[in-house]
Amino acid sequence: MAEGRDLIAVPSADEPGDAQSRLADPGVDAPAERVIPRWRVIVRKYRRSGEIAALIALGAGSLATILLLDPDQVWTARGLLALSVLSLLRLAWVLWRRSPTTAGAVVTGSLGRRMIIIAAIWICLLLAGGGYALDRVLTGAVTRNFDDQLNYVLTSLFTSAEIGPDGEVVFNRAAADQRFLEPYSGLYWQVAARHREPFSSQSLWDRRLAYGSDHNDLEVHTYDSDQFAGERLRIVERDIKLPGSPVRWRFQVAQSRDGLDAQINALRRTLVRSFLLLALGLIVLAGLQTWYGLRPLRRLRGEIARLRGGRARRIEGAMPAEVAPMVEELNALIEHNDKQAEEARRHAGNLAHALKTPLTVIMNAATAKADDLGDTVVREARTMRRQVDHHLARARAVGRRGSAHSRAEVWPSLDSVERAVSRLYPHVRIDADGPHDLQVHVERQDLDEMLGNLIENAAKYGGGSVFVTVSAQAGFVEILVEDDGVGIPEEERVRIFDRGVRLDTGKPGTGLGLAIVRDVAEIYEGTVSLEESEDLGGLLVRLRLPAAS
Repeated sequence: MAEGRDLIAVPSADEPGDAQSRLADPGVDAPAERVIPRWRVIVRKYRRSGEIAALIALGAGSLATILLLDPDQVWTARGLLALSVLSLLRLAWVLWRRSPTTAGAVVTGSLGRRMIIIAAIWICLLLAGGGYALDRVLTGAVTRNFDDQLNYVLTSLFTSAEIGPDGEVVFNRAAADQRFLEPYSGLYWQVAARHREPFSSQSLWDRRLAYGSDHNDLEVHTYDSDQFAGERLRIVERDIKLPGSPVRWRFQVAQSRDGLDAQINALRRTLVRSFLLLALGLIVLAGLQTWYGLRPLRRLRGEIARLRGGRARRIEGAMPAEVAPMVEELNALIEHNDKQAEEARRHAGNLAHALKTPLTVIMNAATAKADDLGDTVVREARTMRRQVDHHLARARAVGRRGSAHSRAEVWPSLDSVERAVSRLYPHVRIDADGPHDLQVHVERQDLDEMLGNLIENAAKYGGGSVFVTVSAQAGFVEILVEDDGVGIPEEERVRIFDRGVRLDTGKPGTGLGLAIVRDVAEIYEGTVSLEESEDLGGLLVRLRLPAAS
């Protein structure tokens, strides 16, 4: 179909069945599917991320444009400021809004939101501190340069000063700057002494500089002054004793701070604009980094959705090093559940097979109207009950697989099983050897069941002697059960583990003993194998179970 590339078929939301049930039963009619255009699927998937990126770009662009506008474009700046505020408010609402979740899910916040907010706060704090430090350095440098110029003029004044015939200060050369001759030009000088009329530049006109602070040294002093209305001054002064005069003269040079303040304000505007743009750029970069960094988690969510929908058996695809262990654990959990389901099916088959023979015996006895029908029913019911108890125990063992808290001491279990089997077969001699302190990662009742099956089989099918050896072997505890019977041919040692297989049908039994031992041992990641006993000549069963330290 021509438009098939632009359409996606999805299951109808009205159908309650899941994908796995449909795959398991092909005869069930598939639910109705709705066809959705691909562009709509893409819009739904990336709508939130696209909206966040667009709002960040709009707000940052508006603020950056405001900083670059001329000061006289007031209304344009106000409009852009309103636009940026609205964008930031909308962005805050989108970020703090809870994402839609499934029923029962507890949401504690967004990882991406936390990362962006923490990054934004940290970026703002660092840039604010760095901007303040840089402002102090640059402002101090501009101010020192301004003061050096005033100090240069002050030095030229007192080096050209002399004492006139009337005892007043005169200059042997005029000041070089023309502004000293222009009234209220913003650059002034004055020479004064206590109880004497001050001698000043023409630029002061009808004003005079205050005598200043009371200091008795001959050092240069610099300070700001507001003594003239509407004009802040930067003053440099120094006390000098001229040759031939006992008077201490105070030379003062003052200049309006308007030029200095204008330079500082221009410098600060540049710093603020630059650092705001830098902050916005870094925050946007942190947002993009967060979005890209959390992308594997979004992909993992999609893989889990495919897994739940029956479209995949496990989580596939390469993942980052931080996410890969979680994916491995999830896949291991899936395999664990699959294995448990398979074991449950196997145990159900074992149980059904074990119950089939007693039920057949009861039905035959009932059909034939045997005289011992009651005894037959009791005997076979006891057998069925024992099988049910065995399989329930194995089902519990499956649920305890791999538990680090499952542990049992080998020797007490072996001792109790030996006493029980000795009561059933009093003519059989059972001997055991090995350390008494060994433990295995197995539940006690499961260990009793495995040892009971092996030792009972050895006593039943042997010639009267059973020998059990316990030893530790490289992380495992190895239990050897030997008898002096006829043994099992090598070609039958694999088939004997199948359900219901019996080589000696002359003795009572269900054919499940070795199958039970194998199943329970595999649950705990152990093994069981059959060999020939070199010492007794009969069968040797080697049971290996994980050791518990």
